[in-house]
Amino acid sequence: MKLTQEWLAQLPLTGIEEVRPVDGGDINQAYKISTSTSRYFLKVQPENNANFFKHEINGLQNLAKVVVTPKVIASGTIENAGYLILAWLDFKTGNDAELGRAVASVHRLTAPQFGLENNFIEGTLPKINTWQANWADFYVNQRLEPLVRLAKQKRLWSTQRERLVKHLEEIIYQDSRTRKITPSLLHGDLWRGNVAFLKDGRPVLIDPDIFYGDREMDLAMTKLFGGFSADFYTAYNTAFPLPENYQKRVAWYQVYYLLAHLNLFGEQYGSSLDTVLIEAVK
Repeated sequence: MKLTQEWLAQLPLTGIEEVRPVDGGDINQAYKISTSTSRYFLKVQPENNANFFKHEINGLQNLAKVVVTPKVIASGTIENAGYLILAWLDFKTGNDAELGRAVASVHRLTAPQFGLENNFIEGTLPKINTWQANWADFYVNQRLEPLVRLAKQKRLWSTQRERLVKHLEEIIYQDSRTRKITPSLLHGDLWRGNVAFLKDGRPVLIDPDIFYGDREMDLAMTKLFGGFSADFYTAYNTAFPLPENYQKRVAWYQVYYLLAHLNLFGEQYGSSLDTVLIEAVK
């Protein structure tokens, strides 16, 4: 979708001087907008509407209770395209220890149950967030199984994957009977591309996919796709100590994220999924 002058004129901004495409991920078109007085980050969803961004706005506002997030300026729909305007932030290299402490502060925000007040079904992957008292019920039925069904529809499944996932689900249910799990606020997509640092060194969390779940799920995601430095985990564990055996559950939660990538990008993630599935059921 090309942003025309007529389309831009309908944004709730005045004095637009420059609109420049920037990197915004695989889902949205993204732009830097400069006006006579300020700068903004614009996300656009062609053939969608403002409802697409409600989940992200909710996430940013919840995370902002304890960490820095981009300020939401406005959202809406123009000519069958949803948009979200955020304040522009200038980033620099930062300290992973500060990031670890920031993530720990997010995880200390809790809820009585697992889930969230709203589902997110406008995206490519469904996020069913119905509240559950039991973590295994939430993770198995509202995270793993919807992606398994989608993979089957896309012919990305196999008998081996089915067998391993069913075994993993049994293990997760067994674990939930003995381990006390507190529903923590999760970023939901905590990889290196969704964190940044301000010029003063403060960490910034962007592109959230929040819900209340096992905090170990966020940490499992940090260990995929390059991972974070040892300083991150040391600082996190000092601020909010983890169980000594939490490492054995890392693969359980990486299965979800690799299932997501399998559905989004195809069999190029199949071998990684298979490897982690085998690790998860050891």
